[in-house]
This record gives sequence, structure tokens and C-alpha cells, in this order.
Amino acid sequence: MTLDISITPSANPKTEAQVAEILENPGFGTHFTDHMFTVEWTPEKGWHDARITAYGPLTLDPATAVLHYAQESFEGMKAYRHEDGSVWTFRPFENAERMKRSSHRLALPVLEPEDFVQAVEALVEIDQRWVPEAGSEKSLYLRPFMFASEAFLGVRPAKHVTFMVIASPAGSYFTGGIKPLTLWLTTEYTRAGRGGMGAAKTGGNYASSLVAQQEAIAQGCDQVVFLDAQEGRYVEELGGMNMYFVYGDGRIVTPETGTILEGITRSAIIELAGKMGHQVEERKFSIDEWRDGVASGEITEVFACGTAAVVTPVGTLKWDGGEVGSATETGPLTTEIRQSLVDIQYGRRPDEFGWMHKVI
Repeated sequence: MTLDISITPSANPKTEAQVAEILENPGFGTHFTDHMFTVEWTPEKGWHDARITAYGPLTLDPATAVLHYAQESFEGMKAYRHEDGSVWTFRPFENAERMKRSSHRLALPVLEPEDFVQAVEALVEIDQRWVPEAGSEKSLYLRPFMFASEAFLGVRPAKHVTFMVIASPAGSYFTGGIKPLTLWLTTEYTRAGRGGMGAAKTGGNYASSLVAQQEAIAQGCDQVVFLDAQEGRYVEELGGMNMYFVYGDGRIVTPETGTILEGITRSAIIELAGKMGHQVEERKFSIDEWRDGVASGEITEVFACGTAAVVTPVGTLKWDGGEVGSATETGPLTTEIRQSLVDIQYGRRPDEFGWMHKVI
């Protein structure tokens, strides 16, 4: 179906001067655009009452199901300004398909991909002045999310669900230049098990990572590495990024999916690296292979990837009793992959993969 979206412009939008000041140094997730998109679902009506209204607080009953049973999912994506003033999104239908998979796992109604993309683009269009100018790595971060909005304390799938999209201008992830991360290996906490929700983009997965992230910070590290829940041997992902390992012979390995999030950037890197002539293996990857490979020099680069940072180099892995790696600079392949992706996103390189979707 095609959503019939009503638009009620904000009566108190930010002034041009206010927007310009925010876009000068937007940070991440602290400023929001003038409007938000909302559509609701019930078994009787399906998706209905699609609307764009002024950005503002929600009014929720204390018994709203999501507050008690965490039935919700979300996506993260960006809109980019090109030099000609046009605005584009990166692989939006892949985000839509992933939300569809998350919805199945969380017993939420499915919003069809074309409706998901329509909702995102409608908000970008009305708030297009919030998309930062070309020439930097600033962008407009987009957060589509769906939650159980029924006021009911019974444990069952909600019969009233709300899907929304909000937007927030985002600055460059690396404000002081790209620096390799130091990672902490947690052996006490795991993220997800087989048959669980690891492959769904849902808040519970992120909530479960926070105590391990605290552990990492306490150890002087930037991020935490999770191992599989079954054997505690295989690398899965970071708190919010997928992992890649580069070998001296040009091979690249990334942990297989199933219990980890199927990253949009992750899958793009698989295609891009293959086009560059690298063999990419998706398989189980043990923590011993990481430690031994870096120590021997067989593994020459390690990097992580995600929507916010695109590609982030990894320098050192620490654990209780040891550490390995001491890279202080970004490796050449990591640099090449990151630059290629960013150049495609901002229109500085031809999009031979068909990843970019024009909005305006």
C-alpha cells in the first residue's frame, strides 16, 4: 500500500539562524528537526492515520506495553547532501527489510518496505534544510522505530502499535581525526544466543551491552567485544558495530551472522571488498585466531563498521591478563574501504552498486 500522509507544519519551527548554528556543530543525537512522522496499527484497521506533525513529546499511559515487555524495534540510517544540493539515503530498502525481519522476531506488525521508505523520505523532504551542506562528513541521522503502544499488562503481542521517524543532524564521527580503537574482551557477559534476538535491531540488545561497555571503559578501553554464548570462543560483534579482520594475503574475514546483527554497512563492505579483488569469508572466527593472528603478523588490520562511524580501525585488544596489537595508525585497506564508502555516500564517487537512493 501507499501511505496517505497528512502534513501539519510546525507552528514554531527553528529559525534559519538557529538551524545554521546547530549545523555548525551538531554533535550526535542531541538536536532534532522540526517534525516527526507517525503511523499507527491495529488488527482492525491495519496501518492508518499516517501523519507528519511538529516534533514533540509523546503521551503514554503508564500501562503502555513497551514500557513493560520491551516489544520494539528500530533502525539507524542517514541522509547525505551532495555537491549539487540533492539529498540521498544509503540503501534504505535494506534498512526496511531488516526492520521487517525484526518485526517478525518481536511479533510486531510488518510495515512494508515501500511504506517504510516513503515515511522516511517524507520526513526528510519536509525537514530538508536540516541536512548539512556537502563538503564534510556531516549528515542527517534518521531513526525509524516501532513500539507496542497498547495500554495493557497482559503478556501477548500488542494490538496497538506505533511506527515513527525522527531525525537529528549528526557531525563527523571522528572530530579529532581517525584513531584506532582499544577494545575490551568481556568473558562475563554475552549479547545473544542462537534462537534469541541478536539478529533483531531491538533496544534490549543494546541495553544488554551497557554493563559490559561500562566494564570496558573502566579498563581504559573504547568499546567491548562479545563472544558467542554457547562456547565462549567465537567473536560476534562490538556493542554497536560489526567486525572485520584483514590477512596479509589479502583475505578478509567477518564473523558469520545468525546471532549478530546483519549490518547494512557490513554487507556493503562485503560487496565493495569483493569488487576490489579481496576474498571475503563469512564464518566463525575464534578469539584465539584473532590473538594469534595479530601476534604473528598474519592478521595485518582489524576494523569495525556501522552506520555512525562507517569504518573504524581497531588498534589494541585487551582482556583480563593480557593484550595484543598496538596499531596507532589506520591500515591502508581500512582507509581505502572507508574512503570509498564515504565517497559513494556523498556523491564523490560513482555509485556502481546502486546503493544510493535520491530523495530530493
